[in-house]
Amino acid sequence: MNRKIIDISMELSNDTPQWPGDRPFEYGLTATKEESGSVNVGEVKTSTHMGTHIDAPFHYDNDGLTIDEMPLDVYLSRAQVMDVTGLNKITSDDLKKPEEGVTTVLLKTGVWKDRTKFPEQWPVFDTSIAFWLKENGIRLLGVDVPSVDQETSKDMEMHQAMNREDRFILESVVLDDVAEGVYELIALPLKIKGAEGSPVRAILHT
Repeated sequence: MNRKIIDISMELSNDTPQWPGDRPFEYGLTATKEESGSVNVGEVKTSTHMGTHIDAPFHYDNDGLTIDEMPLDVYLSRAQVMDVTGLNKITSDDLKKPEEGVTTVLLKTGVWKDRTKFPEQWPVFDTSIAFWLKENGIRLLGVDVPSVDQETSKDMEMHQAMNREDRFILESVVLDDVAEGVYELIALPLKIKGAEGSPVRAILHT
């Protein structure tokens, strides 16, 4: 059986934009094959929220789960892409009824066109979405922007609403060329003990 794989991850490079004030991504060789006599060895320095990543509840709740405690089945799921392009504020009324078996919703806003620059703005995600997710059996919300809250938010209303409803968050997926529909999602985090976030390699397949 031929399986079509769609990579919905941001590329990580020294040009990948970070959240303002966060540590930039940096990769470089610490030893070359010529220097070591056998292999190239690299080093990565990064924020845990760089590029396509998941938030663990510990990111916004001191008593929340850390990355190594997250239920992995959440990130191996049947996902539905919903196109909400053109909306400045997205509420539960803007979402379609999920198809049978779907436990992840990926929202395509289409606002982050140039992934070499941090976006100046993105839509507001209304907290009604968190309750809608729970009511419809959706455990994971993915968005194609850096956060489910606004850059300047300090109260993290959407993060906290998701936490209250025991829902999980995937951010900065790339959905530009992905059509609405149902896919299988794989977006597994690194097993970083005690961490509040992790980059993921997120793919969809049909």
